[in-house]
Amino acid sequence: MRLSTVILPVRRWHDGGRDEWLRAEQLGFHTAYTYDHLSWRTFRDGPWFGAVPTLTAAAAATGRIRLGTLVTSPNFRHPVTLAKELLTLDDVSDGRITLGIGAGGTGFDATALGQEPWSPRERADRFAEFVPLLDRLLTEDSVTYEGTFYSAVEARGIPGCVQRPRLPFAVAATGPRGLKLAARHGQAWVTTGDPKLFETGTPEESRAAIRGQIDRLGAACEEIGRKASEVEKVLLTGFTPDGNGPMESLDAFVDFAGRHFELGITEIAVHAPIPDSDFAADQRVFERIGTEALAQLRP
Repeated sequence: MRLSTVILPVRRWHDGGRDEWLRAEQLGFHTAYTYDHLSWRTFRDGPWFGAVPTLTAAAAATGRIRLGTLVTSPNFRHPVTLAKELLTLDDVSDGRITLGIGAGGTGFDATALGQEPWSPRERADRFAEFVPLLDRLLTEDSVTYEGTFYSAVEARGIPGCVQRPRLPFAVAATGPRGLKLAARHGQAWVTTGDPKLFETGTPEESRAAIRGQIDRLGAACEEIGRKASEVEKVLLTGFTPDGNGPMESLDAFVDFAGRHFELGITEIAVHAPIPDSDFAADQRVFERIGTEALAQLRP
């Protein structure tokens, strides 16, 4: 069982930003993630900094905590340039980077470069090409590839990642094609639950949906002869019908986390509090979750 946190890149590095990453390490969280967006939802008209530079700074400031994206997508990334940035991040952090990666969605990221938003089918098609190519770029010294959406010509990956054979992928997926990618390429799988249940569903319905997702991931692993237990199962909180309820008290979180660990989830990520936002929470509760929750959850 692992507890992690998500630090949104909304604070200047020298005005509280650095302190958040250091505090996450001090509290004992397994991983500190950040979102890889150009801007995001209600934060669009406020400060929002880039994920890769932020993680590079966090890697230099910390020494133990794992770091990562939750998640990166093809919306404004290309496998060749992303691979070089990840290789560098893995080096700076001395092997503490996890790449959370998903197919992306609609919104500002999907249109900021001037393109029309891709259809769900095209997003899935691009993701199916993006992930295997990125895998090769991070494990091979030189890659040449000509695909439908992406190309690489003698793209160099020297000296390779500190983590071998490459840094881990945490693949966000709920559909059949995405789950197959997670089974084949992921060291972890990420879910936010069933988005159709967020506003009108119940916590019980949400847990049943997550159980079904885990079962389908297991079936996808079985198809390729892989043990489902080899894939970590990560729940990003805040998007299930429980809302921000688990952050109201330590007891509420322990109850929430325990019910999801029983389903087969192995890592839960909570957002570091941001006042006057969807992620507003008592900082003291957040800190108690980091320091006390696991002790109450372990038998």
